[in-house]
Parts: sequence; C-alpha cells; structure tokens
Amino acid sequence: MIDFASVQSLTDTGVVHHGFFGRHGGVSSGDFAGLNVSQTVGDTPEAVEENRALVAKTLGGAPLVTLKQVHSNRVITVEAGAIPDRTIEADAIVTRRADVLLGILTADCSPLLFLDRHAGIVGAAHAGWRGAVDGILENTVAAMEALGAQRRRIQLAIGPTISQQNYEVGEQFKADALNQNAKAEPAFHTPPNGKPHFDLPGYLAAEARALGLAEVTDTALCTYADPARFFSHRYATHQQTRTGRQIAVIGLA
Repeated sequence: MIDFASVQSLTDTGVVHHGFFGRHGGVSSGDFAGLNVSQTVGDTPEAVEENRALVAKTLGGAPLVTLKQVHSNRVITVEAGAIPDRTIEADAIVTRRADVLLGILTADCSPLLFLDRHAGIVGAAHAGWRGAVDGILENTVAAMEALGAQRRRIQLAIGPTISQQNYEVGEQFKADALNQNAKAEPAFHTPPNGKPHFDLPGYLAAEARALGLAEVTDTALCTYADPARFFSHRYATHQQTRTGRQIAVIGLA
C-alpha cells in the first residue's frame, strides 16, 4: 500500500490533489526498497518508472512533471503545451494547468507545496540549505504571482525534512550559510560543547511568514528520525548504505 502524508487545510480546499510520499509501497528492492522515484541513485530504471506511475495514479493520473534538481533558486513555469523534460535544471515548478502533477524529489531537504486556490495556481519547490538561503521560496512565490496569484492568499505546506535535532552541520557550514544570507542566523542552534545545528524547515517557515503568505503548515515529520518510513540521505550515509528519493506532489483537481 502506498503511504503518503497530506495537509488538511489543502485537502479542505477541494481544488487540489497533493501528497508527501514516503518509501512505503512501490516495487523497488534492496537499499531502495519501496517507492523510490529517482533514476540517479542506482535503482532499476523499470522499477523507478513503475513507482512514478503508481504515484501519479494515486493522485488522479495526470502526467507527472519533475526536474533535474541542482540546489538552485531557479523556478520554471509550466505553461500550455508539452510536458517539460525532466532534465531541465531547476528546483521549483509553478503552473495554472489542471492536467499535470508537479513533483519534487527529496531525501532530507524540504519539499514545499504551494496553492493559491482563488487563482487556481500551484507550485512545488525543493529546498536544501543552499536553495533555502538563496531564495528558492521567494522566487517560487514570485513565479506564482507572475501567473496571477497573490501571496496573501498562498498556502504553503512544508513536508518531511531532516529536523534541527538531527541536522548537525559544523562551523564552516554556518559561516557559508550566513555569508550567503545573514537572515539565517536564528535558524542555527549550538548545543553545549557541540556543533551548530540548522533548522531548515524552521527557516523556511519564518521566510514564508515574512513574505506574508496566508498560511504556513509544517508537517513536522523528520526524514532522519524515521528511516523505515522515509528515505534519508544522511541516515544512509551514517549507515554506509545507499538510499532512494521520495516525492512530494501537487496538482489542481
């Protein structure tokens, strides 16, 4: 059975399909057991395509749009016409089309789903720490506004992400992040006699509120803390194994 988390406030609008999928369900095996949707981690290509098809079918069956994610702040807009190629390098997608599903792959980074229900515009973004401090969330909102959305109406859902407790990063990481964006300072916490930890979902939630979005909901699910449910790159690294990627999806109903 395919398992996915959802946000009630998005469900209640009645205008979108959405879900934060984990690793439950699917046909992959071994280190990628379950619902791995990445073709770049060493899984069997046929299994990945079947998993992607299962995800799309679960949320209504429209074609699934994904990207070649590169930890950038680049957003693409899916206009009328053909489905964009999944080799396009970007980290967020927005659309007003009702015949596609937008998908973002993660394994510790934050998957972000956006909706302006009144304008009929959705967005999905991949936010690792680099993309987060470099403005991927703000750029996604701007791309939605270019289509006719208004930020005061946009709902944001933050999906399963590595939590601050499990995201020890070190002093150089902190220096690099603050050099890129000094506003990230409150997202760091250093325990006594320890190294800095970064609160990625907390930083993104604060950014969204500062932008004036209508609603920010954090699922508060930690990928690292629940490796049976989610793929976690950091957990796999610590266990000296490989891991897959899960997907967050949104589309107009």
